[in-house]
Amino acid sequence: MILEGMVTSRNQEGEYNLAPMGPLVDPEMTHLVLRPFQTSRTFQNLKQTRCGVFHVVDDVLLLAKAAIGQVEELPDTFPAEQIEGAVLQSACRWYEFQIESIDESDMRTVMQARVVHQGRIRDYFGLNRAKHAVLEAAILATRTHLIPQQELSRQYEALAEIVRKTAGSAETEAFRLLEEYVARAYAELKS
Repeated sequence: MILEGMVTSRNQEGEYNLAPMGPLVDPEMTHLVLRPFQTSRTFQNLKQTRCGVFHVVDDVLLLAKAAIGQVEELPDTFPAEQIEGAVLQSACRWYEFQIESIDESDMRTVMQARVVHQGRIRDYFGLNRAKHAVLEAAILATRTHLIPQQELSRQYEALAEIVRKTAGSAETEAFRLLEEYVARAYAELKS
């Protein structure tokens, strides 16, 4: 099963990165299979340090901003307990992990990770239809180089209707940011 969330990772200089990630997980949450693109900072950081923290979150505005590179500074964190890492204070649950193997034979690397510590901060609020639509829109926004504009626009129109009907202010802002990002990305691809 894929569980959508966010990963904090750090490079050897101690600089942190925050990225949305949907690893494959086992029901007991003892192992993660992460699949970052080799061009990503997350890939570089995890390859260097071989550890990170996976977070279960319900803040789709933060997730959307992270997906399109608009998180200017790492949100409030506290130190991980078993690895050199940072835990998001706004997360619901977190899973500290160590990378056990890396397969770089494809553009999308496969990293097998073992959970070495986990914790809970608060109950998971859940995803209403708008939060789910923003999550899907954020995933699509990271694929503008792979999905033709007409196809992505069709999917965004359907998601926009859900957001209009069921969103709060955070979901509305997140979706607007994603729409603006997608428009810029396709304009850059055309130029």
